[in-house]
Amino acid sequence: MSFHSAEVRQRALTLLRDGARNTDVARNLDIPLGTVSYWKHMDRAKRGECAGRKVRACPRCDGRELDTSAYAYLLGLYLGDGHISRPRQHRTASLRITLDNARPGVQQEAEASVRAVFPDNATCWVQKIGCRDLKVCFKHLVCLFPQHGPGRKHERRIILEAWQQEIVEGHPWRLLRGMIHSDGSRITNWTAKTIGGRTKRYEYPRYFFTNTSDDIVRLYTDALDRVGVPWRSRRRTTGAQDISVARREAVALVDAHVGPKH
Repeated sequence: MSFHSAEVRQRALTLLRDGARNTDVARNLDIPLGTVSYWKHMDRAKRGECAGRKVRACPRCDGRELDTSAYAYLLGLYLGDGHISRPRQHRTASLRITLDNARPGVQQEAEASVRAVFPDNATCWVQKIGCRDLKVCFKHLVCLFPQHGPGRKHERRIILEAWQQEIVEGHPWRLLRGMIHSDGSRITNWTAKTIGGRTKRYEYPRYFFTNTSDDIVRLYTDALDRVGVPWRSRRRTTGAQDISVARREAVALVDAHVGPKH
């Protein structure tokens, strides 16, 4: 009988369920104590016997209620400055969203949204130069962000699933807010006009959103269309697209729902 065979594991679990001590099982079956402890832990977790531990249910797999407003905002952040990774030494994937330290308000809103979407998971901040990574670990991250894949986002297709599309159609402003907080900005443009021999400087606000992925840009412009905000686009020599919102009424509408990053 092999060391890690199913028969050995089942025999160990039977002894443990009958009350045998970990050390006795390890000695009698010639198994490392750490392996016995791990088997016991996983068996108890599977049967819901781990006291004091919350069941971290997945909205997609287990039907747990999802805060759709917070998710729409978080999806916007993920499409811009977020990424999912799963290092070889870890069994659980992690979501990281990189946020500028100069925008503490955005950091606070991002953390609140992560806590709303993942109420049973701990979050933490990873300090970097000039910014921080907001991090949460969950084995079902890819269920909630199926756009994850190898390579950069602009090098692969970014298509929403039907359930995601329903959420962003129900919360277009939350998606736009997240996307602007990641890859957008509110700036002040100016122009000079000469009237009656006198030159005057005129300033006006404008929203910009820049991304290299045509799919992500399309999600942004579709959301603008959905809320009735006119826009213009310009392709950079680098391949990225700039989406501009400059009309006075349109800027005022975006100001009411988003405003400058803070």
